[in-house]
Amino acid sequence: MPEGDTVARQCRILHEALAGATLTESDLRVPRLATSDLVGWTVIEVRPRGKHLMMRLAPPAARLAPLTLHTHLMMDGIWRVNGKALRSSDTSAAPRPAETIRIVLRARHEDGHESLAIAYDVKQVRIVRTADENELVGHLGPDLLDPDWGEEQRARAVLNLSAEPERAIGLALLDQRNLAGIGNIYRSELCFLRQVHPAAPTAAAGDLGELVDLARRLLVLNQDRTVRVTTGGMLGRDGDLWVYGRGGRQCRRCRTRIERDEIADPRQEGTEPRVLWFCPHCQAGPGAPSRNAPPRGPRTSRDARSRWAGR
Repeated sequence: MPEGDTVARQCRILHEALAGATLTESDLRVPRLATSDLVGWTVIEVRPRGKHLMMRLAPPAARLAPLTLHTHLMMDGIWRVNGKALRSSDTSAAPRPAETIRIVLRARHEDGHESLAIAYDVKQVRIVRTADENELVGHLGPDLLDPDWGEEQRARAVLNLSAEPERAIGLALLDQRNLAGIGNIYRSELCFLRQVHPAAPTAAAGDLGELVDLARRLLVLNQDRTVRVTTGGMLGRDGDLWVYGRGGRQCRRCRTRIERDEIADPRQEGTEPRVLWFCPHCQAGPGAPSRNAPPRGPRTSRDARSRWAGR
């Protein structure tokens, strides 16, 4: 599932292509909206809310209320703008079959040039009055990429995380009701950088304010990148991440083998466990499997940890 920084970049691309233009073609290929027609509506802006995309539209007539076209990329969704797909570490820019198209929007700008946006495999396609957006996203916690982020949002995110001290920190971070924008990649990377096992209780995760600060810093730094980096970018080729997707390979800090595991949320019956990666040495402690073998020792005396961990 795309992380919050990928969604923010997708929204920016859509906004740059469509904002200020009037829709001349509107094809919504989902059953509940198959008869909806947005031709004549003007795109005001496209903004993210956590992992949700909100396309706000101005009506062609004053008697109509502004609307929001809401979509969610979920696991496989992607928009293509003027034939170009978003490139990112957590999305596939490969060609998609026509049967996966869910939305086709063509828009004309005042100077006459047109933009075409096509959504493939997107989910939760809905249209609501813009004034009623909270019915769709009001349950979300503070958005880590909110341009108005400040102490109030930070304090609320910390309060949300600390409300259930016995809950696994790896589950709490993925819960968008606590704070919005973290996916499986950042969950694994954040836990590694904070030297806590993802299955450890939140109460054992250290200073939650520092954790929230680190999460926001990483998302902000990566929102303009096609390749996500959490290591500081100083580890050479293929040195972008610490643990995510690196099962069986050596830890960049201590050379212990990175392990792959799964964690399930007992609250969500019927859902599949999510994969996670961790270093059994660097993240030893509460929640970590016991290990008898000693670590193989540090690979270097210095690494990029301090840049990201803020220590």
